[in-house]
Order: sequence, then structure tokens, then C-alpha cells
Amino acid sequence: QVQLVESGGGLVQAGGSLRLSCAVSGNIFRINNMAWYRQAPGKQRELVATSTSGGITEYEDSVKGRFTISRDNSKNTVYLQMNSLKPEDTAVYYCQADLRTTSIDLLRSYWGQGTQVTVSS
Repeated sequence: QVQLVESGGGLVQAGGSLRLSCAVSGNIFRINNMAWYRQAPGKQRELVATSTSGGITEYEDSVKGRFTISRDNSKNTVYLQMNSLKPEDTAVYYCQADLRTTSIDLLRSYWGQGTQVTVSS
């Protein structure tokens, strides 16, 4: 059983910062890509940032220069440091991981339950 547990969401004023964490636990052989997505009310879920196991990162254009994704492979944890937050960053943020539970398992995608980020103007 694999679990992704997010933490760090909350209410912050525009211009403020938050740091999200997502810890992966359970039967894990190897984690490949990890990512953060977000979904605002009435909108589709969108990719915010990704990190490969080797540390290569990519960002959605609107968060470049403000958000930083990082990971601690020894702790199976991915982080999202969010600075200079804007009201349009308000959304439920989800972490996602592509991983194998055994050496012969297929690569599967797992999701966290989501954490609310609200940015007030």
C-alpha cells in the first residue's frame, strides 16, 4: 500500500510564502518523477512543477521564478516552496509520484489527497 501525504497548505496574504511537503510511504522500490498539480474551483487540474529522480525540474510558466520544487530522495519526500504568492495561485494542490513497488512492477502513478492553498488579496 502506497500513501502520499501532503502538508503545509493554508491561508496566506498576497506576496507571502508557503512550503508544501509530500511524503511517500509504503511499499516502495523506486520513485521516478514527482510532481505538484493544482486545481482551482471550476478549472481543470494543471501541472505546476515536476522533478525527475535526477533532479531535473520544470515549471508551469505562471510560477517560474516564484515556485521551487525540490525532493529529498532519502526521505521519499517532495517539496514545493511557493514565494510571492498571488490570489490566482489559490487552489487545491496535489502531489503525484510515478513509482514501482517492486523491481518487476509496472511504473504506476499515485496521488495525494490534496491540500488547500488560499491567497487573499
